[in-house]
Amino acid sequence: MTARPLDGLLVADFSRVLAGPYATMLLADLGATVIKVEAPSGDDTRTWVPPTRPDGVSTYYASINRNKRSIVLDLRDDADRADAQELAARADVLIENFKPGSLRKFGLDHAAVAARNPGVVYASITGFGAGDGAHLPGYDLIVQAMSGLMSLTGDPDGPPFRAGISVFDVMAGLHTAIGVLAALRDRDRTGTGQHVEANLMASALSGLVNQTMAYVGGGVTPSRMGNAHPSLFPYEALPTADDDLIVAAGNNTQFRRLCEVLGIPEVGTDERFADVGDRTERREELRPLLVDRLRTRPATEWFGELNAAGVPCGPINTVAQGVEFAQQIGLSPVVQVGHGDRAVPGVRHPLTFSGTEPAYDLPPPELGEHTDQVRAWLRGSGRLDAAVAEADAGEATR
Repeated sequence: MTARPLDGLLVADFSRVLAGPYATMLLADLGATVIKVEAPSGDDTRTWVPPTRPDGVSTYYASINRNKRSIVLDLRDDADRADAQELAARADVLIENFKPGSLRKFGLDHAAVAARNPGVVYASITGFGAGDGAHLPGYDLIVQAMSGLMSLTGDPDGPPFRAGISVFDVMAGLHTAIGVLAALRDRDRTGTGQHVEANLMASALSGLVNQTMAYVGGGVTPSRMGNAHPSLFPYEALPTADDDLIVAAGNNTQFRRLCEVLGIPEVGTDERFADVGDRTERREELRPLLVDRLRTRPATEWFGELNAAGVPCGPINTVAQGVEFAQQIGLSPVVQVGHGDRAVPGVRHPLTFSGTEPAYDLPPPELGEHTDQVRAWLRGSGRLDAAVAEADAGEATR
């Protein structure tokens, strides 16, 4: 097996739903051995359907749980709780997204785990932190509403909308993965782990970037602008002869090239539209000039010509068309996860490396699929990586 960046790292995954499982899957793709601890009822996303794969597995669950081993532990049971504590004591990393303080009664809070395992990197993901917001439910939709994102999404005169994905769950998962890797690097120096805390609200305010800073730095409260950008024009969907086309001419050179391709070079040199700020301020004057030309031809023709001229633009695709386009340009977005008759399709890990590549060895596990294997290791003295290597070798030959 080819070496991967995180080979030898053991992650105890006490998280469920999206943010935590997404973080642990990214680590698993890069070589970490991830033990997914599930209650007897399983991860909630196992039941989030439709859609499903042809074998009935929830595609939501499948999207964030490959390359993991599932063990069922009922933390209210003495023997299972002891196994959970032993797993935490042996782990390099523990990731959890329980309500703040609720793991204390099981001896699985940071203080208890670090007392036995001072090198552990313990990561907690919450909705609103462990302070005064600890009692608030950590649902992505609620954070989209309370962070201000929904106030920015939709038409100016229409209602606010949620994003099409649980965007802050994903962001919090990414931030958690970054925090874990940073804490591991610090452990390399000090030999001691630490508690990494992420929350959806903080991830949201960080992820709103320029919109948050508009208020913090400029005293401006942003508002809904549809597909328009508050600081750039043209940087939005514009109509053509058939479909809308995203045009993103973000600087003066790109704007002049846009005007040349549209056959209105004089607009590109017009002093009224000379700089980004001028075009943004006079967008209502400029938009009709651009739309008048764009409406003469279909979006696909403009897409080819404008990109050839170095003007950023793109059609508004469906998800299916997005995957197909990524395939056409060589990104190979679909991978086979697992081996033999258990291989299933999955979405490629987002990173590529020049020397060590992500791997897709294990399909998302069935509930408790590896309970016996992991429990035997926890109650014995062997090395999990040896047991895992043996199990993976058998899996690859099936």
